[in-house]
This record gives sequence, structure tokens and C-alpha cells, in this order.
Amino acid sequence: MNRQDRSRPVGARRVRRPASAVSRTAGFAFRHRTGNIIIFLTLAVVALQLFTLQGPRAAGLRAEASGQLKVTETEKALRGTIVDRVGNKLAFTIEARALTFQPKKIREQLKKSWEESLKILQDPGKSDAVKAAAAKTRAVDPERRLQDIAAGVSAKLGNKPDAKSLLKKIRSDDTFAYLARSVDPAIAAEIVKEFPEVGAERQDIRQYPGGSLAANIVGSIDWEGYGLLGLEDSLDSALAGKDGSQTYDRGSDGAVIPGSYRDRHNAVNGSTVELTLDNDIQFYVQQQVQQAKDLSEARTVSAVVLDSKTGEVLAMANDNTFDPSQNLGKQGNREMGNLSVSSPFEPGSVNKVITASAVIENDLSNPDEVLQVPGSINMGGVTVRDAWPHGTVPFTTTGVFGKSSNVGTLMLAQRVGPERFMDLVDKFGLGQRTGVGLPGESSGIVPPIEQWSGSTFSNLPIGQGLSMTLLQMTGMYQAIANDGVRMPPRIVKSITTPDGTRKEEPRPEPVQVVNAGTARTVRNMLRAVLQPDARQIQNGTGASGAVEGYQLSGKTGTAQQINPACGCYFDDVYWITFAGIATTDDPRYVIGIEMNAPKRGSDGSPHMTAAPLFHNIASWLMRRQNVPLSPDPGPPLILQAT
Repeated sequence: MNRQDRSRPVGARRVRRPASAVSRTAGFAFRHRTGNIIIFLTLAVVALQLFTLQGPRAAGLRAEASGQLKVTETEKALRGTIVDRVGNKLAFTIEARALTFQPKKIREQLKKSWEESLKILQDPGKSDAVKAAAAKTRAVDPERRLQDIAAGVSAKLGNKPDAKSLLKKIRSDDTFAYLARSVDPAIAAEIVKEFPEVGAERQDIRQYPGGSLAANIVGSIDWEGYGLLGLEDSLDSALAGKDGSQTYDRGSDGAVIPGSYRDRHNAVNGSTVELTLDNDIQFYVQQQVQQAKDLSEARTVSAVVLDSKTGEVLAMANDNTFDPSQNLGKQGNREMGNLSVSSPFEPGSVNKVITASAVIENDLSNPDEVLQVPGSINMGGVTVRDAWPHGTVPFTTTGVFGKSSNVGTLMLAQRVGPERFMDLVDKFGLGQRTGVGLPGESSGIVPPIEQWSGSTFSNLPIGQGLSMTLLQMTGMYQAIANDGVRMPPRIVKSITTPDGTRKEEPRPEPVQVVNAGTARTVRNMLRAVLQPDARQIQNGTGASGAVEGYQLSGKTGTAQQINPACGCYFDDVYWITFAGIATTDDPRYVIGIEMNAPKRGSDGSPHMTAAPLFHNIASWLMRRQNVPLSPDPGPPLILQAT
């Protein structure tokens, strides 16, 4: 058949042949399966989303949703109080308010309210009733309102600050401003009620009722309420307490949603810190120190008073102490630290108590032994002289220390030897921090014996070539006052938590420096230092420190200061020291004094001595405590054989 035969006739109609049944069934099945797969995949995706929302992401989404309404408020803990040994407050906190203002935002709001009010009143389309209501609640002219706020707030604060100053703040372009700080909460509430534009936030005020009293010990806090100086800093964790908090939900209108309060954690206020200080003694000593500084023109003057039995610090005073109740930034010329623990110095002859103790403890001399003391001595290639020229003088051992003879002291130190001398240096606590608990404490400097040069032992017994703090120096004499037992000083007596639990601070371990007999003998020998004698033979170097009717022991000290320009000693710049015990027969107090580069004595006299300051403090303590007069000590001590 040819091609033409297979074609249909011209004009013939094309006929569609029906598909077979099998073909139609297969197509329908394919489309059905595809639809099911799509539906299944869609449902799977939905199910996965539901699982995610209700499962792993559920907690996060709930938190996200509630976070739009959740508010957590902090309840500030009240900082603890610092008191002296009888409960007198040295530092405490009162709750107050700081008045706040948002100048830019408030002015915009006042302007908007004013303009909307005017628009209503000027709109002819508004009814009389609407206009009457608008007139009744008509906004105040913005400038007038600002003036009213400034005047009203100033009046309630007693014109401090004045209205002019406040108006300047609320007219500023600042987004936030403090109008006043340290406002009584009741007055702040009145102001906020009358002037809703003004805010009030809590601002605790740290009070220091004594001003500069014991400020070198108590310290101060910073603007955020954290410890900055002194015990406020070192005991910050105990004083600060722990802030509390609570969470609640707030609606879109700002109102608290009833029943939404949760996660309540009460604030725990700070603890009360009780010190060993006596406010009255501290005040008097601080006053006397400042007076001595002014009269002597010293760079600085410091004094420490210890309880002779316990080592407790009763007073610790520097001159020119800052006032923590005032702006610290404006007190740049004030002493912010505590020189009694942070500023070591070469002690001079007060260090001779080590040699005195060593020769008695080791039975190398006795108070009445007479030594032929020349005007100079050579030790380790160094010639050491006494402070005044003399030939050979028959000083007793008592007189060596009463007259403060360098030569006699070194003669006795040679009997002691370096090893026994250094053993007592360690027992007296030199070269180590006292652990009193005050920040910035120095350990002083004592050269290790293995590093000594040939001349070291010619310096140490007379108080040069080593350094100590005033507290360390006073602690040495506390050991002599306490029958040879050194009680490391402490200044924190106890800490009481808000629930009333009182925890006594651990008492330091005592150190037996010398036996009781040695200590009593040395105490009696050191009476010679304060012994007067009109003939100037049996008098000591600190006779101006004596108090009539009382037996007192002590030691003067004078040490040349080092010239940093040459590493050598100045000829005319000294550390002047005094350490004393009141009383010899029944020790109660130990007093240490240090004067840095004075031009005169502590009483303004030409003699550079701190003994008059010791006299003032000791005599005041005897009167204050009604200490009975000492028994008659008998004949004067012999310092120089005749």
C-alpha cells in the first residue's frame, strides 16, 4: 500500500479512538499517589512545627512571650553598721531618695498636652460640652509648669537647691538629670504626689557621725555604695549584705497583673561590725596628734594605743585625716590611707628594747652592771658614735638604755650575737605583717641574716638598717607590758549578722617572746628613760614624758632618714619615735608615736622629741580611767655610776 492509500479521503472527518481501560486506570492511580504524598508531607511539616512549638522551643517561646510583660525588681540590702567597742556608731546607712527628671521628654509631653488642649478649644466643630470639659482640664503653659516645678521642689527642700538652679536643670537638653540627692523619703513622696513629672529613686546615704574620727580605719564607700577605703573596703562582703528581688507581670497599660508576683527573694541586710576602738580615746589621740603636727611642723604624726593585755587597738590616729562624709574629690590634700600600718620607717633607738631583752633573758648582764662606755665603737669596719660627744662613761646597763647610748647598746649586742638577736627580732614580730585586718598593711623590712654584710650588726641593734610600721613598733612594747607574751594586735572585735548571730573574731595566737621575769626587769629598766634629774646625771632621754604620781616605762628613738638622691643618710632629717607603757607596775596601755621629719618637738620646744605627746596621752588615760597612783618605786634608778 502506498502512502496515498493510507491517508484519509480529502474532506473526511477525523475520528478519536477511545483509550483502553488499562491506560485510564494507571493514570488515575499515579495522580492519587502523588496527591497523597503531598498531603502527607504537608501534615508532616505541620506536625514537626507543632512538636517544636510544644517541645524544645516551648519553654523559650513562653519566656519570650512572658518577657514582654515580666518585670524583676531589685530590693536593695541596707549596708551594715560599724561601731566602736561600746556600740557608738562610726558608720551607718539611712534610706533616702534621689529626685530625678527627664527634661527633654517632659517638655515634649507638656507641649503636646498644651497644644491638644488649645486645638480643642479653638475647634468650631466641637460642642460646648466638649469645650467645657477641655477648659476644665486645660493643660498649663509648659514654661509656667516648669517654673512651678522648680519653685515647688525647691520650697519643699528648704531652698537647697534654689529654684533658679533647678529650673536650669529642667530646661536643659539632657535626657536625664538628678534634681536633688539624699532627700527624706517622706518629703520625696510629697514632691512626687504634687509634681508627677518628678521621679524618686532609692538612694542610701552612708553616715559618718564623727566626720574624720577614725576615718583612717573605717574608710569610706564609693558613689555606688561599695567599699572604697579602710574597713569599708576590706569588710565589704560582710557589710554589703545581699540584695533581694521579686518578679511580676505588667499589662500593656503598665498596671501590675493581679496574682503575678513570684520568685520572691528577700534582701539580707549587711552585718554589724564591732571594732576594738574606743571612740573617746580615738578622738583625744587624734586631736593630740594633729596638735603635735602643727607645733612640730612635722610632715606627718601618728599614734597608736593598745590594750597591754589583749593587744586590741584602742586608738590609731594620723594627722590631717580625711572626712568620709564629705566629697573625697575635694580632699586631695588630706591623708586617705593609714600610715600606722602602711608606712614603715627606721625606728631608731626604740629598737634597743630587743638588745635589752636579750641580755636579761640570756643572763648576759643585769640592770646594775657598770660598763665603761667609750664615745665610739668600731664594728664590722664601721665606727659608731653616741649622739653626744663624751669620753669613757661608767653607764649601768639600765643607764645604757636610759641614756640611749648607741655604743653601750652595741657592746651588749656583741654579747648577744647575731643569731640570738635575730631570734628575738622574729619573736617580736618584725619583718612580718601583724594580721590586724587593715588594708595596705606593710610587713616592714628586716634583712635575712644570710644576707648581712659586715656592718649590718652595727646598725640593727640601734634601729637602723631595718624598718617597721608604727603598729609593729607598738606591738613590741606590748609584749614587754604583757609579761613577755606578744598578742598580735586586732581591730575587729566581732561581726553580728542581721538575725542577731554574733561571731567573735578569732583571737590571734600569743607568742612568748621572753619570760615574765625578763619582761618585768626590762619594764623597770625602761623607767629610767622617763626619770628626771635636775643635775642632768641620772635623767633619761624622755623625762618630758613623765606623769607625776605614776610609774611609766618607755623608750625614745631618733633615726636619720635616707636621702634618695645619694642613698646616704640625711644629717638633719629624722624619724622621731617614742614607745611607752602605762603603768610600769600594772600595765594597762601601750602607746606608740612616730613623727616624720619634725622641725621641733611635739610640744613645739626646740628639742626634737615625741615624749611630750606621750605625756599628754598617758596622763589623759590615767585620769579618764581613774587609775590609782603607782606605789612609791623607791630611790631613783642609777644610770651612771659616780
